[in-house]
Amino acid sequence: MNKAQLVEAIADKLGGRQQAADAVDAVLDAIVRATVAGDRVSVTGFGSFEKVERPARYARNPQTGERVRVKKTSVPRFRAGQGFKDLVSGSKKLPRGGEVSVKKAPKGSLTGGASATVKKAAAKKATATAKKTTAAAKKTAATAKKTTAAAKKTTATAKKTAAKKAPAKKTTATAKKTTAAAKKTTATAKKTAAKKAPAKKVTAKKAPAKKSTARKTTAKKATARK
Repeated sequence: MNKAQLVEAIADKLGGRQQAADAVDAVLDAIVRATVAGDRVSVTGFGSFEKVERPARYARNPQTGERVRVKKTSVPRFRAGQGFKDLVSGSKKLPRGGEVSVKKAPKGSLTGGASATVKKAAAKKATATAKKTTAAAKKTAATAKKTTAAAKKTTATAKKTAAKKAPAKKTTATAKKTTAAAKKTTATAKKTAAKKAPAKKVTAKKAPAKKSTARKTTAKKATARK
């Protein structure tokens, strides 16, 4: 029986072929979405659908016999319920008329409606998206912190460099002050020398007077001799 035959088989019970097709599509879509999301879809008396992780392993190519490595993968698995098994094995008789008796499914199975499973899958997807967004926000915050730390480090380096250059400026200022003091001392010395200079000049003027007196004395002695 294929999908079209399945739709035809339940069309009379659902009021038409289109209603039956929509119902089959909705049920299959809900089962597939829930299984892909990692949920276990269980229908009591019928069976359960679940996602199984298959680890990496080695296998053999059936055509060449070559040993190949198979990567890790996920596969869907269906497990028939006990009621289904009993009917197939013949330990329980299949009723001639009416529908197969199926007990009430546990909470979280398809009995609660396909829409409930779809909503659950959508909620999980929204949660995963929210986690990704939070992780991205944390990453952005960490990047901002790193940038701030780098800026602080650069500022500290600039301050150290400025501090190293400061002593040179201080030394230059001290040298300028020393030069100014030396110039001031030199100017004071010149002024002092200038004040002492007139005394020497007066002494030099007195010398000729002594010479004149000597000449007069000599002239007087010469006259006396005559």
